[in-house]
Amino acid sequence: MNSEPQPTEIPKIISVDDHVVEPAHLWETWLPEKFKERGPHAERRGIGAMRHIGGGTYEQSFDDAGPQADCWVYEDLVYINKRHVASVGFDRDDMSMSPITYDEMRPGCYDPKARLADMDLNWVEASLCFPTFPRFCGQTFLEAKDRELALACVKAYNDWMVEEWCGDSKGRLIPLTLIPLWDAELAAKEVHRNAERGVRAVCFSEIPPHLGLPSIHSGEWDPFFVACAETNTVVNMHIGSSSKMPATSVDAPAAVSATLSFNNAMASLTDFLFSGVLVRYPTLRLAYSEGQIGWLPYVLERADAVWEDHRAWGGVADIVPEPPSTYFHRQVWGCFFKDFHGLQSLDVIGEDRVTFETDYPHTDSTWPDTKIIAEKMMHGLSQETINKVVRENAIELYSLDLK
Repeated sequence: MNSEPQPTEIPKIISVDDHVVEPAHLWETWLPEKFKERGPHAERRGIGAMRHIGGGTYEQSFDDAGPQADCWVYEDLVYINKRHVASVGFDRDDMSMSPITYDEMRPGCYDPKARLADMDLNWVEASLCFPTFPRFCGQTFLEAKDRELALACVKAYNDWMVEEWCGDSKGRLIPLTLIPLWDAELAAKEVHRNAERGVRAVCFSEIPPHLGLPSIHSGEWDPFFVACAETNTVVNMHIGSSSKMPATSVDAPAAVSATLSFNNAMASLTDFLFSGVLVRYPTLRLAYSEGQIGWLPYVLERADAVWEDHRAWGGVADIVPEPPSTYFHRQVWGCFFKDFHGLQSLDVIGEDRVTFETDYPHTDSTWPDTKIIAEKMMHGLSQETINKVVRENAIELYSLDLK
């Protein structure tokens, strides 16, 4: 009898967290005519200095003689495209926070046909992509002055996402849309508009109050949650979608924040578990993107202990009738790209609560070696578990027409 472990077989991957660098023509093509002159447009500029402050905020200056970058210009905002956001194809030590043009990017960053080719190189069948210039849940348009124009920009992005980015991919590029964050009723309408054409994923902020918006405890978001529950639309919350990343001090290196990036997902999940939202809307589904999964067992343990011991004075006795972990195991999914510890804890997390990602084209991306990395990480897991984590859970979560 052969007792040696069987080789790990990685099925074709479904990545639930990648990114798209919006092509220069997006809003000039997809905005209605009356908005085109005032909408976002791309310009090539020389860059003087650039420093990341936090979230989506940078200190930056411009110098015609400096390194060239393709920038988005919108109202008072000038957004500089950066190499570490479009890093695939560069050596690891060259994935710096420096200006970049479309000419220097790998075409898969912004071109759907090239993206499909890069997915083939990486053993990836399907991919769900978060935005870049709009930021992870559309904060750019929330911060804009002209709300009519901002709403038109959100809709134009969604039209481009569905019809151009995903349109000819035969289901391999999975549409992920934005909402007008400043109005929950309008957000609900946009969810329904996109659901009617097959969209089953929408971006949302992990911690809305960081954006100056109502919390999920306020009830203000209920129209949006109702729309998502009614249409089987998954609420996707990427780390950084609150425009605020965890940090210990203003002078700490960016590596500190990068290490602690899961903190916002952890805080957001705790918020939802004690909010009553998942109780009121039992078909609402949440996905935490790029937050990793190794922290989940303790948070679920602690939340259940707090509920058991402190629910009377903790303000949740009337709104959370069962241990909070109940709702996680029913309605929430985590996502990872490198997390050995999390994989060792699948018996607690639940092998049906976990999805996989490649993070193309960011510096965290495992492209083009994702299959090799997955084989090493998942060695020793059963083939049934591997299939769920790498593929089957995503198919179920996003209602994909894939086997």
